[in-house]
Amino acid sequence: MASMMRSVSIVRPAIRQATLCSSRTSVPVSRKYATAAAATSTANGGEEPYFPDEPKGPIMKTQIPGPKSQEAIQRLSKVFDTRSLNMMADYRKSIGNYIADLDGNVLLDVYAQIASIPVGYSNHNLIEAASSPEMVGAIINRPALGNFPQHDWVDILETGILKVAPKGLNQVFTALAGSDANELAYKAAFIWKRSHERGGHHVDFTAEETHSAMHNQSPGSPELSIMSFKSGFHGRLFGSLSTTRSKPIHKLDIPAFDWPQAPFPALKYPLEEHAEENAAEEKRCLEEAEKLILTWPKPPAAAIIEPVQSEGGDNHASASFFRGIRALTRKHNILMIVDEVQTGVGATGKFWAHEHWNLQDPPDMVTFSKKAQTAGYYFGRDDLRPNKPYRQFNTWMGDPARALLFRAIIDEIGRLDLVENTRVTGDYLFDGLEQLAKAYPEEFRNLRGKGKGTFIAWDSPRRDEVLKKAKEVGINIGGSGEKAVRLRPMLVFQRHHADLLLEGVEKIVKSWVG
Repeated sequence: MASMMRSVSIVRPAIRQATLCSSRTSVPVSRKYATAAAATSTANGGEEPYFPDEPKGPIMKTQIPGPKSQEAIQRLSKVFDTRSLNMMADYRKSIGNYIADLDGNVLLDVYAQIASIPVGYSNHNLIEAASSPEMVGAIINRPALGNFPQHDWVDILETGILKVAPKGLNQVFTALAGSDANELAYKAAFIWKRSHERGGHHVDFTAEETHSAMHNQSPGSPELSIMSFKSGFHGRLFGSLSTTRSKPIHKLDIPAFDWPQAPFPALKYPLEEHAEENAAEEKRCLEEAEKLILTWPKPPAAAIIEPVQSEGGDNHASASFFRGIRALTRKHNILMIVDEVQTGVGATGKFWAHEHWNLQDPPDMVTFSKKAQTAGYYFGRDDLRPNKPYRQFNTWMGDPARALLFRAIIDEIGRLDLVENTRVTGDYLFDGLEQLAKAYPEEFRNLRGKGKGTFIAWDSPRRDEVLKKAKEVGINIGGSGEKAVRLRPMLVFQRHHADLLLEGVEKIVKSWVG
């Protein structure tokens, strides 16, 4: 990864004490100002905001949705399905970490759409990139990249997407969305597997293969699979849906492939108090995964796994577990696909979350989307390129306009050292949440994500109420799984935003416990 992404601004933390009060006890929360942004501090000992024109805090004028939003939703519902609508946003008035609606409400957004806004709403440098002649040309002359790539496509890739390629992966196949990226990675895995079984890239297809493929039969349509993990989420398209295991609503009524599902560790928290039990659980899961690789009737060509199971409930595992998965894939000659659609681009305090694992052997493919604002998969092995043209192909094969936007995002991350900001702001936020969990243990269960930037979650016995009440105090928060409250702030989220979040969350909890 580019060296600029590894630079760390070293500052001495200034300490400020604040108190969050419960009816049972007063809990002091140590608030450590230690982000890279604190290198330039304001007169009152605070931090210099990345967005000086941001509101100082949420602005609430009506309930959500308010009357103007309700009217707009009603109009939209006549022509578009609004049943999954979170809120009707006004992006003209949204800025930085704050999302506005049509009624003048402005919320601190710690959900970032669906973990997909990287460097703040109305970011000036992104606006400049979007207004450039290069961007205009990419938009109005959108190329069919496989047949008619634009003259500077390699330059766009090398100065953007490939500039932050995971270690050991120096090539990319661009795509349109996260589900698309995963499905293309599956295709690459199947093509790779069959080429090896056939004897290599140079060996052509047999007549039987070409004939049977047109009838969806073996050997042309081989009996292979992709192994995924319980509670994982990899998309809603047809192939990716067969590896999605998070909620039945995603899968009902859709035919699925008979592909294996390995267990994902169910860790107990706090981790340090359950080290032995968690190690045994991870060992059990690795053993079961190996058993599936060896015995499943349709052998896996690859295993796909998320560094944190996001949509499935924010489930974590240790670096040792993921290294164990990598060892299994190597041992049994299958590929390892790391799904970084949600975890990638800095959210965990590393540019790519799998960097936390310290792998000696990089994954075979890493898929990305969300905060990249584009999509695709990285790879490094030449034998992951199909042996013939048109085997990995569609009209667009990605989008230069979105690749240009990702390049601007990468530049902004480097300019402001936002991966480091996310790491230290996440530590600061987690410390505050730990104090709240001590004060209100029934409301903050299984707090997790320590040392993983702002990729933090906890379980709540009344999760849906938390999400609803959060909007009432001016905070947009998301959920995952059956009971997790998940935080997905942008990379420009700072300590003063964390203070507002902690105060808002405690206000919600105190309304229940007194």
